[in-house]
This record gives sequence, C-alpha cells and structure tokens, in this order.
Amino acid sequence: MSITRYKTSNPAFTPLIWKGYSYSSNRMTLRGVILKTFFCLVILSASTCYVWDLVHQGVDAKWYIYLGLLAAIILSILTSYIHKWAVITTPLYALAKGVFLGGISAYAELKFEGIPMRSVGVTIIVFFVMLVLYRFRIVMLTRKFRSVIIGAIISITAIYLISWILNLFGISASIIYGTSNFSILFNIIAACIASLVLLIDFDFIEGKINHVPKYMEWVATWGLLVTLIWLYIEILRLLKKLIIRF
Repeated sequence: MSITRYKTSNPAFTPLIWKGYSYSSNRMTLRGVILKTFFCLVILSASTCYVWDLVHQGVDAKWYIYLGLLAAIILSILTSYIHKWAVITTPLYALAKGVFLGGISAYAELKFEGIPMRSVGVTIIVFFVMLVLYRFRIVMLTRKFRSVIIGAIISITAIYLISWILNLFGISASIIYGTSNFSILFNIIAACIASLVLLIDFDFIEGKINHVPKYMEWVATWGLLVTLIWLYIEILRLLKKLIIRF
C-alpha cells in the first residue's frame, strides 16, 4: 500500500512533500523524530525567553514579532520544497517562531498576567491527550474524518486571511478578534481543529517510519511544530477573550 495514501491538513504532511520516497538503509525513525522535536523545542523556548526578557526590560519588540513571523514563513516554504535543507531550515524555523511567540506572549503577560504559562500548560496537556487517543486508537482516523478536518482548516485559514486583508483597509474584524459569543466560539472550534490535526500528524509520521530518508525526520519535526504553535496561539487567544468577557 502506498505511503502517500493519507490525507492531512498540515502542509508538512501532504502527499506532495512525501511522494516518491521508498525504503532505504538510512531511514526515518520514531526516535529520530522525537529527539529532533525536543531539540527544536529547546531552541524555540530559548528564543522565546530572550524576546520575553527584552519586552519586560521595556524594549519595543514589535519588529521582533514581524521579522520572526516573516522569517518563519520563508523558512516554511523552503522546508516544503527543498527537503534536504530541513536539517538547517527546521531549527531556524524554531528560532524564528520563538522570536515571534516571545513577543506576543510577553505582551499578553503584561496585560493578562499568567495567561502565556496557562496556554503552554493547556497545549502540553492537549498534546498528550491526543497522543493517548491516537496510541490506543480511541479515535478512528477514517477518510471522512480527514476530509472534514481538511475542510475545516481551509475554512479557518480563509477566515483569518480575509480578516487580515480587511484590517489592511482599516475595516475592523471584531467578529473574529473581538469578545463576542461568535468570536469565542470561533476560537474554540479553531483550537479543537488544531488538536485533531495532531492525530492526523501522528498517523502520517507513523506511516513514514522506515520508509523515507533520514533527513525527512526534520520535515516531520517541522510539521509537528507548525501544529503545536498554531494550537498554542489559539489557546492564548481564547483565554484572553474569556478573561476580558467574564
């Protein structure tokens, strides 16, 4: 059975990226993915703490946020199309995303004390809950399930893109970024979808073990980081809205 048979909403795990790889002696292992993910999380945490400290010292970190986000986007594109570069681009992606997260998290801390740490805690809990659900096959990853998740991720991305374009023209997208019932519900749905994407990521990685080259462990690590960071951001937004509203 082809290892590209799966469908996923994470751009790091699409068949286009993984197509054409076959069994080799120097192949991807679960241990390799875990070690590389841990390594990149350390890099991400270090850069996050650095920018966090700058903000609390009174430094304007807005440029750090914008440059970190821009660098992360460019590095993601490179990782997607030039897989062998992932050994360099994935750690750099973690560094850039850490700079971005350090800025938004520090500003959130200044306004809502303790929220970033709570968001990190919830993200970790969700990750392990999803891992248990996948490990014991409590949730069945059917073709229809994957299709629904893919549709949801496309819809959420489109909504965020439209709201961003509206903001460029001075039109407020408070229906998404405000604290209305709809806005809160939207964040809950987005966080749930991000959580479910983890299941699909686990499934995709498992299907590639012992079948793709060793350097693809870095691509798999990048994919997990993409989902985890998205999940953290959605949880951070949701908690901020709940505190403001209630």
